[in-house]
This record gives sequence, structure tokens and C-alpha cells, in this order.
Amino acid sequence: MLVLSRQRDETIMIGDEIEITVVDIRGDKVRLGISAPTQIAVHRKEVYEAIRRENEQASRFRGDLGPITAPKTVRPGRSARASSLATPAAGTNGQPAGPAKGGSTPPERSPAIDQTPRRAHA
Repeated sequence: MLVLSRQRDETIMIGDEIEITVVDIRGDKVRLGISAPTQIAVHRKEVYEAIRRENEQASRFRGDLGPITAPKTVRPGRSARASSLATPAAGTNGQPAGPAKGGSTPPERSPAIDQTPRRAHA
């Protein structure tokens, strides 16, 4: 291991592309600034080891998820649930058809009802 002494704002070069700068020193903590190309991963050692462990576990995983199949399609008329999910058929004028046998249409709103928005009193 190479041991170097540096003061605040001094830099160490690794190769031609990696710079390590001492940014701050407070008590027994040293803050380092690292400039490296984006293709070079820079991690604290504990994070690097956690990533390595996760990758090892993932490479050992041999669980069988089974074949992946397309979801089953439900054809209208095959079950009561499927027919209740179907959209209403259009009438001859392009509007949805009327209610099913025995049903009723919703009542029309009376034009006499005042639907003007109300203002809040201050």
C-alpha cells in the first residue's frame, strides 16, 4: 500500500484520468473529492462489497419461474362475468343502445332547476 501525505486542497493523480483531492479535514475525518471518467465506478468500500455480494447471490440463483404464457382471453358470451364486462352495443344512430330488458333509463334533469354556480359570501 502506498501511503501519501496531503494537505487540504492538494491532489493525488491515479493514472491520467483519476484525481483525488483533499477537500476538508475535520478532526479524524477527511473529505475527499474524486474526479474520474463516468465508465469507472467509484464507491465507498462497504457499498462496493454489498454490491459484490448481491451480484454473487444473483448469479447463484437458479429458481425456475416456469414458462411465461400469455394471459387467457375471455370471449364475450362465455360467462356471466365476461358478458357483464362487455361494452353496450351502439344503436342505429351511433348512440349506446337502451337499457336491457326490464331496466330503466335515468331520469332527465329538469331545465327548470337553476344550475348556476354559487359564489361564496365573504
